[in-house]
Amino acid sequence: MSDTHRPRRGSLAYSPRKRAKSQVPKYGAWPEHTGECVLQGFAGYKVGMTHIVMVDDHKKSPSEGKEIMVPVTIVEIPAMVVIGIRLYRNDTFGKRAFAEAWSEETLAGLSEAVASGKVTAVFAITKTQPAVLTGVPKKAGDIMEMRIAGGSIEDRVAYATALLGKEVELDSVLKTGEYLDVTAITTGKGTNGPVKRWGIQTRKGKHSRGGKKRHIGNLGPWFPHHVKWQVPQTGQMGYMQRTEFNKRLLKIGESGEEINPAGGFLNYGLVRGRYVAIKGSVPGPCKRLIRMRPAIRQSEHVERIPAIQYVSVASKQG
Repeated sequence: MSDTHRPRRGSLAYSPRKRAKSQVPKYGAWPEHTGECVLQGFAGYKVGMTHIVMVDDHKKSPSEGKEIMVPVTIVEIPAMVVIGIRLYRNDTFGKRAFAEAWSEETLAGLSEAVASGKVTAVFAITKTQPAVLTGVPKKAGDIMEMRIAGGSIEDRVAYATALLGKEVELDSVLKTGEYLDVTAITTGKGTNGPVKRWGIQTRKGKHSRGGKKRHIGNLGPWFPHHVKWQVPQTGQMGYMQRTEFNKRLLKIGESGEEINPAGGFLNYGLVRGRYVAIKGSVPGPCKRLIRMRPAIRQSEHVERIPAIQYVSVASKQG
């Protein structure tokens, strides 16, 4: 007889599955960049999904050169404001904040930090402006750090100093047709049992006479007298930070009039400002903060300008 084999239910890659500490996601790594100084991140607010018709421009694709329908996620991108600069250095405990400036009066400390030769990274402290959006009810902006790359440390500090107190647009970070990474906090689903949370099978009626069919058979062996962390159990589901790699930026729009469906987007309303259309889905519900950065896995990416033929404006009300 063949050996019985049953793959485990549910990936352990993201364990322990705990709620995110903040709705503002964080990046632990940034793509390498050589050349002129650039800001390596931007943020917007998720609107919803629609679909477009475009010419397939992927080489060796079965439908290359033909019109295809592509689902896209709309993200509204109001300008972000650079409100501060932070310098980091490396010590025995890793990356540590070394100096920062929040106004023109505090910039003097940055030059002293750079002169010490210990600065290894320069970040711009940015703030979103949700108050200008009609679909997002919050007024206070979300504050986050964006890495500045390229040039020497002195060049990066000078570049950040020039941006301090000014607004920045997505065009200085990404362009149409490029690939990017999208990070957000997923939709929270509260506390759920192991059947929904891990995908285990429900117990059969013959094996579970007491009516408790939506739980695991046992917690493990008697010896060792310990419950392993791999055992699927009840707990938090959703509201966790997730990053999707290599999402293609298909369109940067100036006005939402060209994409607003009849009746507006579900649970959001109308887009009235600048927006981007990203191929495929994006984590999180509508109105959720979405962070973007240039693709960190970009070995075989070829930049192409998408040829969009049609954008669906049909009602999403059902």
